[in-house]
Amino acid sequence: MDKSKTLFIIDDDEDDQLFINEAMKDLNIPFECFYANNGEVALKQLKDEIIPLPDFIFLDLNMPKLNGKECLIEIKKLPKYSGVPLIIYTTSSNQKDKQEIMQLGAHYFLTKPTRISELCNCLLNVFSMDWKKVAGKTN
Repeated sequence: MDKSKTLFIIDDDEDDQLFINEAMKDLNIPFECFYANNGEVALKQLKDEIIPLPDFIFLDLNMPKLNGKECLIEIKKLPKYSGVPLIIYTTSSNQKDKQEIMQLGAHYFLTKPTRISELCNCLLNVFSMDWKKVAGKTN
């Protein structure tokens, strides 16, 4: 797994943005991260192609202006990003949230871990999945 990863992290909490960044450094995987602190900014960056096509989009649910569910719905309308795994990255562990999000087209639901080692394991799991199969089931 030495291929560089491009991540787009949509989260209003800078600490959570940095947490992913630190985990990627710990995993020693070459990466580039792009950030948006709310759904409106994220959609503008995607629609205007301000950032390169990401390998993964990490989307928080609870954000100002345009929340994660609303942002997810809008991203799913953008054909260019249909093959990009969209991972909900949230503090919620609510089963109802998870079911709703998956029905809306998210590819994976990840409850934010509290320790960097847990996040590293979660990211390794995400990166090792066969996303062509997973994306085919949800799109």
